[in-house]
Amino acid sequence: MAQWNKINQEFLSNNKTLFEVNMLADQDGNIINSFGAASNIPVASGSVTGHSHINKFGYSNDIANLSTIWDGSNIYTYSTSAGAVTVSSSSTDDTGAVIEVQGLDGDYNLVVQDITIDGTGATNLIRVFRARVKTPASGETGNVGIISVNIGGQLRAKILAGKGQTLMAVYTIPAGKTGYLLNLTMSVDKNVDVIYKLMAREQGGGFNIKGQFGTFGTPIDHNYPIPLVFPEKTDIEIQADAGSACGGGATFDLILVDNPA
Repeated sequence: MAQWNKINQEFLSNNKTLFEVNMLADQDGNIINSFGAASNIPVASGSVTGHSHINKFGYSNDIANLSTIWDGSNIYTYSTSAGAVTVSSSSTDDTGAVIEVQGLDGDYNLVVQDITIDGTGATNLIRVFRARVKTPASGETGNVGIISVNIGGQLRAKILAGKGQTLMAVYTIPAGKTGYLLNLTMSVDKNVDVIYKLMAREQGGGFNIKGQFGTFGTPIDHNYPIPLVFPEKTDIEIQADAGSACGGGATFDLILVDNPA
């Protein structure tokens, strides 16, 4: 390994072989510890340029039949084109509430927009993967009714009464980014047999299974020492099938890295 003598301003004798070492640094050039959970703190804080973290969590009250883990009890349906985003509530007590909707536009670029109940978003979207109550209605601390988020008149997300946020184990990698899946957790609320599946679909393709896990009431925590890689515009979701009445939840963590220019 090459060794440099700072005083003499030359390489030490017989130590002139150069090696390239790649290290992860924050936006100020500080080298980041790349081992253990602490190494992800700078990413979570936004200190690492071109890197960001996504935590997705979902729960379905009914996984008796094959279902996506989200606020519904069926296989999730994706839009095929961008459309107007509208937000409504099953209760008039939510009138005036502001909902933050996170999703992707027709070019799969990330969009975060605020929409008032019974209003329409300024930007058409092709994906919605999270919504939350940003400002409750006057006199309320959360959402009283079920909040529905539609794209082109079709339900794409909902916030169940009192939850304040969607529960969707569903995500789509934005344009210009690559997703690295770090871990999965899955659970069931009864001692029943459940099969969980990690599913992914690249743009223009079909869904492929990326992992299958079985349990009898015991939570599953699966880490990927070498992360799974998903290119831009890939849809990712977790599905479950219990065969009997029960609820189930799932979470996953992704690191998003900007693609080279």
